[in-house]
Amino acid sequence: MLGIVKRAFGMFSKDMGVDLGTCNTLVYVRGEGIVLSEPSVVAVRKGTNKVLLDGKAVGNVAKEMLGKTPGNIVAIRPMRNGVIADFDITGAMISYFIQKVHDRKWGIMPRIVIAVPSGITAVEKRAVINAAENAGARQVFIIDEPMAAGIGSGLPMLDPVGSMVVDIGGGTTEVAVLSLGGIVASQSIRIAGDEFDEAIMQHLRRAYNLQIGEQTAERIKIQIGSLYPLEQELTLDIAGRDLMAAMPRKVKLTSEEIRESLKEPFEHIVRAIKDCLEQTPPELAADLVERGIVLAGGNSLLRGIDQAIRKEIDVPVRRAEDPLTCVARGTGLVIENLDKFKDALESGEDPD
Repeated sequence: MLGIVKRAFGMFSKDMGVDLGTCNTLVYVRGEGIVLSEPSVVAVRKGTNKVLLDGKAVGNVAKEMLGKTPGNIVAIRPMRNGVIADFDITGAMISYFIQKVHDRKWGIMPRIVIAVPSGITAVEKRAVINAAENAGARQVFIIDEPMAAGIGSGLPMLDPVGSMVVDIGGGTTEVAVLSLGGIVASQSIRIAGDEFDEAIMQHLRRAYNLQIGEQTAERIKIQIGSLYPLEQELTLDIAGRDLMAAMPRKVKLTSEEIRESLKEPFEHIVRAIKDCLEQTPPELAADLVERGIVLAGGNSLLRGIDQAIRKEIDVPVRRAEDPLTCVARGTGLVIENLDKFKDALESGEDPD
């Protein structure tokens, strides 16, 4: 009887898959696809958890405020390194996104599948579940990000063959070898897009005595960043604050110098891939020689990262189709097929 009631609820609720990322949150609604992609940023009044604009200073609106707020307003990224750094504000952010995409007129809350880094603790997983439940979810399941990325990129997850996915997000890089619907070997490091941005900021401080903000560093990474020599190198004029004169100043950057500044965080990612391969059983490692590595996550779009990894690992490397949405699409496929993927989920309840 309980199962019948739950299925009846499911007919009227918009069940969701959520990629709760350090930089961006994407929401997949069952039967509709990805309906929301916004920055994981919330603007609050300083010293409180009160979200500005009547609870609507979230996502795109809040990101515009980063680094530009007066003293009494703070723009916060409540997710750090793929985990909840501020529980209350993360809950407010999740609640806002649920309300934005869910028709609540029937009062029936959704079931939600949330992707989390594979290396987080049981306490951190419980914090994610509690935040979603407090935001109004009827039932919450969590799935490891590399599993979701593999599903979303179309890898043969349930077959007895080895597939490797490297998901380079904003706060974490997830490396995993997948086979028969599970993770055979994995590495999760808290070095990813944020560290690329920080490396660029440090380079400008050292080389030009210039201070820039996170958004400017991200823009440099996107516009001229690379990890492998380009056929035609790029340049970009960028402005910041001179640390000596305390005045605005502009400099011209080249893709060569930015590539050099990104080497250190990239080397950590390569080390994680090698460590994962060392854990992989020989039969599955043999599969990877043919099948190669699939890159997912927004920072896998960095120019030349596939060629740079291929040079270090010597196996085929390719980007997934639309790598930025791989994890979200994976959670969506799971919410559409809970029975098929139930063994990959964690929850206090069985997925009916």
